[in-house]
Amino acid sequence: MLWDRYGLPLSTSSEAARDAYVAGVDQLLGAQAGALSSFEHAITADPLFALAHAARARVKQLANEPEEARASATTAVELASEATPREQVHTRIFEALVNGRGAQALSLTRQQLDAHPLDAVALSPSVGVFGLFGFSGRSGREPELVQLLAPLASHYGDDWWFLSAQAFALIENGQAVAGQRLVERSLDLNRDNANAAHIYAHALYETGQDQAAAEFLQNWLPGYAPEGQMHCHLWWHMAMVEMLEHDHEAMWKSYLENCWPDVSVSPPINVVTDGVSLLWRAELAGITVSAARWRRMREYLQAQFPKPGIFVDVHLAFCLAALEDWDALSVFIDDLERADVEQRLAAGPVVPIIARAAAAFRQGLHAEVVALLQPVLDEVVRIGGSRAQRDLVLNTLIAAGLRDGQRELAVRLARARGGRGRLIAVAGAEGLV
Repeated sequence: MLWDRYGLPLSTSSEAARDAYVAGVDQLLGAQAGALSSFEHAITADPLFALAHAARARVKQLANEPEEARASATTAVELASEATPREQVHTRIFEALVNGRGAQALSLTRQQLDAHPLDAVALSPSVGVFGLFGFSGRSGREPELVQLLAPLASHYGDDWWFLSAQAFALIENGQAVAGQRLVERSLDLNRDNANAAHIYAHALYETGQDQAAAEFLQNWLPGYAPEGQMHCHLWWHMAMVEMLEHDHEAMWKSYLENCWPDVSVSPPINVVTDGVSLLWRAELAGITVSAARWRRMREYLQAQFPKPGIFVDVHLAFCLAALEDWDALSVFIDDLERADVEQRLAAGPVVPIIARAAAAFRQGLHAEVVALLQPVLDEVVRIGGSRAQRDLVLNTLIAAGLRDGQRELAVRLARARGGRGRLIAVAGAEGLV
């Protein structure tokens, strides 16, 4: 019997398959390049190794290759019929996940964790802001994830991956200082953990430590391969810091050389959401963005996501508004509202409301933006993404308030943002807090 790094038995007799799988798991959990190659080496060494096929399905899902993801997941479930009960549930989690049955995947994950709390690979799709909680559409998703992870901490101890996962949950639940301590420990244990580097950047963003974030990213990023899962997104963080520091030339260099659709090989969801966010927030900060860049972003978005789902949908709305394609945006809003009525929109009515607000902002109807967004601000969490990413919406509201002469509203919103509120990249927002 062979075991993984967490001491869980694996249904393979091939040491080569086990070694490649264990290496791939660490690459997957650490968002390092090479995970796909490792899992495929494991499959070559043992074609009947179910968990390697399940892991390959996850990598393909992250790469926005749904057909390959589904095929690998189906193979994994079939092969697991001869494996252990743990591996059977494990493969079913990923089969549900890549086929869009998130609620079932989460239910199976809870079942798995009750029996096998150290099944880190099975747990991993639940954590993070793009995970099963992050894209659940529930307003209480952030404390729910904290509650899921808390009892698991005693099982994982000083594990570099779990420390970073728990840190992110705490940071997104408004506990940035506690989260920062955990993620710093994770980085001490594994400096190459790109997820930890990302989460540390979030801790610094939430507490307004922009200079510290710039120094950290400048030192950490040069050694990170472009094929790494977080490559685009970490450079987005770098570009956002440079925007906050008014170094616009550096901001464009960081973004265009590392995140632009024509150069990035990162997961398309990051290329899309980071790109739209940076372009819109640049305009909020008073930086000119060419229509050509917006057009290219739209082309890439619609090619990668012909039927945009949660989180991408909001970003498409901002993109269409920026291009002032009112006909396309009107049709899209109608589709969103119909989906909400038919209960097919996980995040609910806040999505079309944000879309309408984006249109109103672009049309200079700033009082309307305030009227639309202020009542639903607590529901914006439902769209998915991190607090830093959802500042796309908050900053739009702050900008609208300032442009409509509602400075007191802008001050209240900035103060409610805590440490981040001291410096917001919106023209005219200087000195709000």
